[in-house]
Amino acid sequence: MRPRLKLAALLMALALLCTACATDYERRGDTSSTLYIGEVASAFPTSYMPWFSRDGVAPTISSMVYSTLLSYDQNTDEYEAKLVKEWAYLDREGKPLLTEDGKIDYDRLEAEYSGKDTACIPIRFVLDENATWSDGEKVTVEDIYFTFDLAANQKLSNHAGALAWVNDLLHKYDTQTGKLRRQGIYTYDTGANEKGYPISEEEKDTVFYFEVNKVLGAITPLVSTVLVLPEHIYADIISLDNPINNTSPSEELSYAYQHPVGCGPWILDREKTNGQEIVLHRRADYYLQGENGDPLYKVDTLKFILYQEINVAIYALKKGHIDVLDASIAANYAKLFAQEKDVWVASASGLYTNCLVLNLNAPSDQSTPAREQLKNPTLRKAIALAIDQEAIIDFVLDGHGRTAPAGLVLEGDLYAPNADINNAPVEERLKEANALMDSLYPEKDEAGYRMADGKRLSYQILAAPGEQDVVSFLQVLFQKIGIEVRYAAKGNSPETTYLYGGNFDMTLQGVTLTPSNVDIMMNAHFSNLNRSSNYGRLVDEKINQGIAVMRSTLNRNTKYDMVKRLEELVAKQYYKLPLYCQDVTSVARTDHFTGWVVDDGENAFNMMSLSQLKKVEGR
Repeated sequence: MRPRLKLAALLMALALLCTACATDYERRGDTSSTLYIGEVASAFPTSYMPWFSRDGVAPTISSMVYSTLLSYDQNTDEYEAKLVKEWAYLDREGKPLLTEDGKIDYDRLEAEYSGKDTACIPIRFVLDENATWSDGEKVTVEDIYFTFDLAANQKLSNHAGALAWVNDLLHKYDTQTGKLRRQGIYTYDTGANEKGYPISEEEKDTVFYFEVNKVLGAITPLVSTVLVLPEHIYADIISLDNPINNTSPSEELSYAYQHPVGCGPWILDREKTNGQEIVLHRRADYYLQGENGDPLYKVDTLKFILYQEINVAIYALKKGHIDVLDASIAANYAKLFAQEKDVWVASASGLYTNCLVLNLNAPSDQSTPAREQLKNPTLRKAIALAIDQEAIIDFVLDGHGRTAPAGLVLEGDLYAPNADINNAPVEERLKEANALMDSLYPEKDEAGYRMADGKRLSYQILAAPGEQDVVSFLQVLFQKIGIEVRYAAKGNSPETTYLYGGNFDMTLQGVTLTPSNVDIMMNAHFSNLNRSSNYGRLVDEKINQGIAVMRSTLNRNTKYDMVKRLEELVAKQYYKLPLYCQDVTSVARTDHFTGWVVDDGENAFNMMSLSQLKKVEGR
């Protein structure tokens, strides 16, 4: 039975359970400027160190309590002020490489640094002098140096993700000794003037410099991913024996985790936060403001309410116990709100391509006959040809999605039409796929499945419980070419348990490649053989060389052209096979707040909505 047919009965069964929510979370009787957000998760985090977890609500809370240096808008290709109010690449004389209208001058940047006589690009930053931590301390360059120095030092951070974020920052530690072997961050007190990066006495708390690799995208993860930490909180309580990312923290470190001191627009209410509810208050002293000096964000308090079932959370929103869900919902659920006058249903284009990833290069200790078969590009091509994206979108997504090209880059500046190589009519693709399979495995069993060495061609697809519908439909599609696939549960920590070690046949994975992340993610998806997103361990020298060239050029046109050529190479590997790009469907109530907005890839609960919401009078 399809999910939409089960839904009404399931929600009726949950009605009594949800009615109890009204006694716990009296949203209807709350006339304050408080937004109630439903969060679907197995549990809430017990600590709020921003680098600690990327799961569930933890990244959302961290991004609201802490701050990055800048934010990046990939729609406009512009960086927006956060902790940093101005920045610029510098020429060799220390002058900003900016156009007359204040934009990055990419032509001069290329002319200045494309030669082999320079090892890096210097960048000058100026902190907003009004930025403060939530305990009243000012944010200074000491916090910046501490944060990025820590991220680069695996011994003290114990955080592989942080090391990846600062990969292009030329501030490097010896992984064996933990000693600094190359400095790449400069402040007044850490040798900026001696290095030739001028900082006056008046600027010493706000001006700092980075030296970065000669990569056009190097700046983006540095300024828009790394959440800045308070040096005065953490410096004295971390050590080699007690690193900041710690599953067994000391008493002092544990306290800091649970009582975060951030520089973002919100502060955690520790007393009202518990296993069922997380409460954030807007900081009255937040340094960034809206028009006319008004608060940048319009809601006084945020209450995140835990639900362990999406259907329970949906029912709670229908009954008015919460204002919005901090998650997208299955598109067919939107029909539940069709007759609701006080509910806004939003649909935004998705940014992630859901792919079927084939294990091409399993390590010897994980090799099986099935995985050896997948090394054959002819078999992989047949599998790719059998995928009917439009049928999957109709069945699994109820029509709320779009097809994705074989090159995995959606339409935009980086899109390569020539990489979309599997767009012939379905009947033609199936005919070609079966011809390929006949050449490889002509023998079939009584059920029509192809045989290899007397055994049925059969593969497991590693997936999450919520992806079983996708696997079920792939079973139907692949049966048409004589291949059997079966669902296998990912379980907890699938990267460590299965994916990094190559212990799988096939798996589902989301892929997004944009101008802001292509430098990191193309390498992670198609080249890096360590603990990265290259789960199936693709090895192709032409692709590896192309990624290296793409990353190193400072000519934007050359870079984008190289990405497009790489898309064509990737498509012909038949390695990460696109299934669909799902729309983001979300819902929010309008009886307490109005002004909800969404952008591509976002649900209704987002920072732009928080800056525009208006409280309904009398509610």
